[in-house]
Amino acid sequence: MAESDQAGALFVLSAPSGTGKTTLCTQVCRRIPDILFSVSYTTRAPRPGERPGIDYHFVSKDAFERKIKADQWAEWARVHDNYYGTSAEFLEAALAQGRIVLLDIDVQGAAQIRERYPDCITVFIMPPSMEALRSRLEARRTDDAATIEKRLANAAREIAQKDLYRHVIVNDDLQTAVDELIDLVEHYRRAVPAAGKDKSRF
Repeated sequence: MAESDQAGALFVLSAPSGTGKTTLCTQVCRRIPDILFSVSYTTRAPRPGERPGIDYHFVSKDAFERKIKADQWAEWARVHDNYYGTSAEFLEAALAQGRIVLLDIDVQGAAQIRERYPDCITVFIMPPSMEALRSRLEARRTDDAATIEKRLANAAREIAQKDLYRHVIVNDDLQTAVDELIDLVEHYRRAVPAAGKDKSRF
């Protein structure tokens, strides 16, 4: 089903590691309780503390590859011998019901989503500066120096694609960024008909 025939709205958020995208998504979901957060699928094993269906849907490699052949992923990628993907069935069912869906995804996945759902609302979360991003990554104390440099190099490549997104939010102050994102969601939300009533394009 093409997204342009659906009543809902699909928000796609991308950001470099350390920019605060996960925190932003969490805050938006708390303040807009009826928003649906799309949980990704993966073939890797759960890490300590990860909860199936909350952090990821954990599936077998065979099951994932069957869905690739059946074109049942809205986007997917293979990273370090593990698959990651977003269920097209979930997105299309939610959008057909007039729901607001939030998707936290990298720039490669966002490109696939834009192709399949051209009406999606894409948002790129920017750090205030590369220096600030370096400070945030170092403050986390979870990566060594080489990993931080790799993350910064990846961030530069991702930021170079920010103009492909409809909206850009700079996460300098977390609360301000949360408010901006919620205002953006509410702006589009007002254009979405009530679920189950008018399925026209917004």
